[in-house]
Amino acid sequence: FPFYCVSIGIEYRGDIIAGVVYDPERDELFHAFKGGGTYRNRKKINVSAESNLESALLATGFPYDIGNSREDNLKYFRRFAKKARGIRRAGSAALDLCYLACGRFDGFWELKLHPWDTAAAKIIIEEAGGVVTDFDGKKYSIYGKYILAGNPKIHRRMKKILAE
Repeated sequence: FPFYCVSIGIEYRGDIIAGVVYDPERDELFHAFKGGGTYRNRKKINVSAESNLESALLATGFPYDIGNSREDNLKYFRRFAKKARGIRRAGSAALDLCYLACGRFDGFWELKLHPWDTAAAKIIIEEAGGVVTDFDGKKYSIYGKYILAGNPKIHRRMKKILAE
């Protein structure tokens, strides 16, 4: 199950303006630039239209310090496991987020990621019609600690669950 990628995001004056993610195992290239839409292998893509969290497929990951960190994502995982159709943990946040952009996943949350994990995927999701914020629904920073992403309806539902 090789699941890795090359991920490049371009930040200009604090704004992500372009992103490219390449998955060499599946020969898939995801790319977007501000105002230009999102593409997978030259075909325009969009986030899913799923509106029901109980039918949604979510993705997440766990921090590398899960064994000794007080903040380990398990409490959020438990909450979503009771509400969503399913949750996947594949190991590459950048690819998980691209899968959200093309409708394979409906929502994503994670904590303790780095700019190289999310910079490219942020604009890829936004240009595909998705929403990317922090857990409180505020503007997402690639330098922040929390990311929540999804199509607009699933994102809204996930934000409420994170706030519980």
